Amino acid sequence: MIRVNENYKKLKASYLFAEISNRVSEFQQNNPDKELIKLGIGDVTKALPDSCIKAFHKAVDEMAADSSFMGYGPYEGYGFLREAIVRTDFESRGLEISENEIFVSDGAKCDSGNIQELFSNDIEVAVQDPVYPVYVDTNVMAGRTGRWENGRYEGLIYLDSTEKNNFFPELPDKKPDLIYLCFPNNPTGTAATKEQLQKWIDYARENRSLIIYDAAYESFIRDREIPHSIFEIEGAKEVAIEMRSLSKTAGFTGTRCAYTVIPDECTAYNPDGTPVSLKKMWLRRQSTKFNGVSYPVQRAAEAVYSPQGQKEIRILSDYYLKNAGIILTGLKKLGYTCTGGKNSPYIWVKAGIDSWDFFDRLLTESGIVCTPGSGFGKCGAGYIRISAFNSRENVIRAMDRFISYPV
Repeated sequence: MIRVNENYKKLKASYLFAEISNRVSEFQQNNPDKELIKLGIGDVTKALPDSCIKAFHKAVDEMAADSSFMGYGPYEGYGFLREAIVRTDFESRGLEISENEIFVSDGAKCDSGNIQELFSNDIEVAVQDPVYPVYVDTNVMAGRTGRWENGRYEGLIYLDSTEKNNFFPELPDKKPDLIYLCFPNNPTGTAATKEQLQKWIDYARENRSLIIYDAAYESFIRDREIPHSIFEIEGAKEVAIEMRSLSKTAGFTGTRCAYTVIPDECTAYNPDGTPVSLKKMWLRRQSTKFNGVSYPVQRAAEAVYSPQGQKEIRILSDYYLKNAGIILTGLKKLGYTCTGGKNSPYIWVKAGIDSWDFFDRLLTESGIVCTPGSGFGKCGAGYIRISAFNSRENVIRAMDRFISYPV
């Protein structure tokens, strides 16, 4: 008899964004004439940069001739892309990251879910709350949690990020083995300082913990005091893995390309305490379960790191940040308490009522789709997340609707 993985029974009935999609679809079916403005899911709306399109076309043409056709590529990504990443994202900031520490993938979401396969099932896992749901759900699937009760899973260490601590978590009393941190944060939009991150790196080194650092939104940082990489922090290469994505940076949500950095110094441990290279383990995992990102996509990604590509993606992030500023200003004028929107494309809004009730009212009364904060964790109750990923015209219209139909 074939049996199922019973850990899936612990999962909430629906993934957050699938639930949003279902509710929006039902509303549209019942109200076909109602025009919606979607500021919920973090999907981009601007086309790929011109440099990327040109590189894409050229690479596709190469695939059309036997003499230039490319088959299976390196599991860790082509050297031309990894070299460009090292040069532009790290060496330009004075950081010593080598090409062989870069692993190209099809998404930071995939990497953040897959990376937990490297670790024992009996480790203690800590997550921020509110939190990107993938960190939690993949550990539930792996069997590292108990049941879902009172808005949380038994067995997880939740790092409360609330208005009281400016949405940056305190060090926990119970010592975790694996710690998920995301800055600029999804969903709260907060960015971490070097001093704040140094406390977590020191903590991880002292306790032989590992930090999974999600930096998918680093391209939106404009404050010069805010680090773009965890590896700007002393000692981080021993205890941190960093994940980045081109989804929001360069509009690759439908194209799929990201990368993970695992330094040579970064280790986990055998039961007897001997260190094990996580870089070698990840390469073993990837070479078994992943055949790499397609050649045309990696050529398009390489173009992101050209001088012209860097100018083009800066224009993209500036565009979305201006949208965020319009949303932030508009909501504050209406009296809402908000965070984010400055070094992040997300605005975290104190709703004053139940998150899903606010979602439903905003949808039905204003035709605006947001993301309920409670979908990101217990500490998200009473909040919503607004995304700046839409056209300027729609963002302005959405703010007009907020004003016309205040909730």
